[in-house]
Amino acid sequence: MIGYVMVGTNHLDKAIIFYDDVLKELNLKRVETDPEYAAYAPMDKPNEIEFYVTKPFNKEKATNGNGTQVSFITTSRQMVDKFHETGLNAGGKSEGSGGERPSNSGVYYSYIRDLDGNKICAFTNNKT
Repeated sequence: MIGYVMVGTNHLDKAIIFYDDVLKELNLKRVETDPEYAAYAPMDKPNEIEFYVTKPFNKEKATNGNGTQVSFITTSRQMVDKFHETGLNAGGKSEGSGGERPSNSGVYYSYIRDLDGNKICAFTNNKT
C-alpha cells in the first residue's frame, strides 16, 4: 500500500502554482506549505496527504527519473481530460492526451510533464 508520493522541484513557488491548478481537477488541494515543500490531500480528507512537491533534502538539483511516473486514479474521462488541459495551460508538456491504452481496453489515460519534467498521469476505468 502506498502512503504518499513525492516529486522534486527546483522552483517550489512555480511548482505550487502548477500543482494548485492541476491537482484541483483531481479533487486534491494544498493543505500544507513550507519553505521546502507543499502537500496535497483530497478535498474531503485534508488530513490524508497523498502528494508532495519538494525541494530535494540533500540540496542537490531535482531531477526526474527515466521511467518514473506518478498516476492518479479519477472517476471520469472528463476529469482525465480536464487534468490534461489544465496541466498544459499551467505550463506543463503533453506526454499523451486522453485515450484508451491499449485500444479498446476501457482504461482511459492522459499524461503530462510538470515544470520540472516529472511525468504525471490521470486515468479512469470508467467508460464515461
